[in-house]
Amino acid sequence: MMGRENMKKKILVCAFIVICFSIVAYGTLAYFTYEDTATNVITMGNIKIELHELTVTDEGTVHVRSDDEMCVVPGLEVSRTIQVKNVGSNDAWIRIEVQKVIELAKGVEENADVSLIELDINTEFWTLNDGYFYYNEKLEPSQTTRPLFTTIKFSESMSDIYQESTAIVTVYVQATQTANNGNTVFEATGWPAKTK
Repeated sequence: MMGRENMKKKILVCAFIVICFSIVAYGTLAYFTYEDTATNVITMGNIKIELHELTVTDEGTVHVRSDDEMCVVPGLEVSRTIQVKNVGSNDAWIRIEVQKVIELAKGVEENADVSLIELDINTEFWTLNDGYFYYNEKLEPSQTTRPLFTTIKFSESMSDIYQESTAIVTVYVQATQTANNGNTVFEATGWPAKTK
């Protein structure tokens, strides 16, 4: 009789445990929440990430500001390394959205072709799917991803309409837990909404 009652309690507890999760770029903490008629609080680890943006100079490798603008020069290649570090306590799936913009000089009425900004994407460790670059492996605490890219290059075929224009490459990073969340990054759920 007692064994049957304990079994019912175990089934009831399992039925009530629901974990909802979402994380936004640049290491916002993940919130594990529960809501139902019973009052239960579940405390778990967190998902937290940092975006590392580096450039190689004559003095060595240095961090750069993420809002740096680049002057467009045909054939110019700029050192820019994008990596993500897991600074939380749980394994995480990682994805990155890259947005490229070229602001033409004042008075130029043409449409800018952002494909003229070339990134040397690391396709061995990152896979493009639905507008995001997904890191193919789970990222354990304290680990850093392989770079998404290490250089930004402006095509040599740029015409005169790009004179005095400015290029902006924006990187948005997102993470979600790996625990009970798919066997691969492509099966994972709980990602934030797509950036506008």
